[in-house]
Amino acid sequence: MIVSAKGRYALRVMIALAARGKSGPVPLKELSAKESIPHKFLEQIMAELVKAGLVESSRGKNGGYSLTRPPEECTAADILRVTETSLAAAECTAGSGDCPRAGVCPTLPIWRALDEVIDDCLKRFTLAELASPRL
Repeated sequence: MIVSAKGRYALRVMIALAARGKSGPVPLKELSAKESIPHKFLEQIMAELVKAGLVESSRGKNGGYSLTRPPEECTAADILRVTETSLAAAECTAGSGDCPRAGVCPTLPIWRALDEVIDDCLKRFTLAELASPRL
């Protein structure tokens, strides 16, 4: 599994929103500058996050983006599932289910176990933990 730039940027911007707390919506321009993400690309990412219900947007002078739920309730897995085509370790476990060798493949248990480890790891990290200052 390789996480795309879109996935990495989405995680960064969501962490930035979580770090802001309840200080109100953050303008896209500010997020783009703070996280060094191209403005047009960030627009696309934010549209996907809004569609998935992870963030909401507000218009106007004090408009911008904010989280729709507490940072403690949003995991890295939630975010990457929105931006990534697949989080599978191998193409044969990516969900299509059409591998002709699935019934006889001796390596399939490895890929399924690795998928489970990846999923467990990504579920373990919440935005609250990722946004907290490190010592």
